[in-house]
Amino acid sequence: MARDQIDMTPLQSRDELVAWIEAGVKPESEFRIGTEHEKTPFTLEGHHPVPYEGAKGIGALLEGMKLLLGWEPIMERGNIIGLYDVTGGGAISLEPGGQFELSGAPVETVHQTQSELMAHLAQVREVATPLGIGFLGLGMTPSWSRAQIPVMPKGRYKIMRNYMPKVGKYGLDMMFRTCTVQTNLDFSSEADMVKKLRVSLALQPVATALFANSPFTEGKLNGFLSFRSEIWRDTDNARSGMIPFAFEDGMGFERYVDYALDVPMYFVKRGEEYIDVSGSSFRDFFAGKNAAFPGERPTLSDWANHLSTIFPEVRLKRYLEMRGADGVPWGRLPALPAFWVGLLYDNDSLDAAWDIVRHWTAPERQALRDDVPRFGFKARIKDRYLFEIAKECLILSHAGLRRRGRIDHLGRDESRFLEPLERIIETGRSPAEEMLEKFNGPWKGSVEPAYQEYAF
Repeated sequence: MARDQIDMTPLQSRDELVAWIEAGVKPESEFRIGTEHEKTPFTLEGHHPVPYEGAKGIGALLEGMKLLLGWEPIMERGNIIGLYDVTGGGAISLEPGGQFELSGAPVETVHQTQSELMAHLAQVREVATPLGIGFLGLGMTPSWSRAQIPVMPKGRYKIMRNYMPKVGKYGLDMMFRTCTVQTNLDFSSEADMVKKLRVSLALQPVATALFANSPFTEGKLNGFLSFRSEIWRDTDNARSGMIPFAFEDGMGFERYVDYALDVPMYFVKRGEEYIDVSGSSFRDFFAGKNAAFPGERPTLSDWANHLSTIFPEVRLKRYLEMRGADGVPWGRLPALPAFWVGLLYDNDSLDAAWDIVRHWTAPERQALRDDVPRFGFKARIKDRYLFEIAKECLILSHAGLRRRGRIDHLGRDESRFLEPLERIIETGRSPAEEMLEKFNGPWKGSVEPAYQEYAF
């Protein structure tokens, strides 16, 4: 999330919390596609982490991007920590270890997603290359220890850094070593939200397998195809996971609000200060029982910021965020929005996808999610390999994109962006398995070639 929300309207009732999310409902004609991707900066010389400070640091990179783009700087205590496009709605932000994120503007087609991405990469290279900075498109840093990675000067991350080790094994690895690509999609009603949420939650392991891209840790094999996905299994289970309640009768905006009310908070922001309230619930804050703010009720800003610190496999805000994929090289990035748009924005494909998953039980869905980081396409649910399900989903997505009929200037529809995934299905190997072959073959047991072959 590029910017913390600023709306100091005090909240008076639970209905306002529900209404804030429900305000995301829009007609299909206004559906948009948002794509966020993270990439790891590294020094072109030596392949080291890039610090924030210095003439060739992350801060200098952001200052250069500000001059090039003319975007509004996002500042914190005198440090530039991001940029915001006031006109288009896109943003650039920093993750805790300097991972450089583009939160794309809401666009109508995947063609526009690709155009936005190409423009961004050209702009980033123009500024970064003279600074000696490159960017890596993997789900996890392949060679650095956590201690080597610099800490970005953002107050919310300091609070998270102190809290994470109390609630999970891998929270700091998630913060400092991982990268993802996410797609944000709209819904037309509460029922439409519930159906899309259920389908995308159940099928998130398909995206994890198709984009699995993090088999290395500190230069060695880690035993997983997507260690980034494994990290999320033991980061903070009070705010992550498969949220099985989404499949229960009565699921809707109110049920998600009740879940979010009991997720432990990280912080409350007042002015430029982040106040540590980690471990306390928003429900208590809402009742005026937060120890740091006795008798005070939260604001809409507090609610929006709290929702941004909940991390299930699919997250509900005023849209749905698909969160299961590893970061990948730029050529594969448009494939993620294309995959989910084809499945979720076409009613026939959405119905068919629901038919695939509707009889899966909560324990079966959880077992599939638990197995996919290690086994990828070889994970099973009921009597089916995930590979078979992924192949079927790709066919449905392709058909959905063809029916959408969003054509570019050359007469091509959005299904062309599925080609990288179709090649994966043709070979039966995830991106991580391709990397493992290289590691055991031409790379001769070194991950250093990844900084050339998987760079942006």
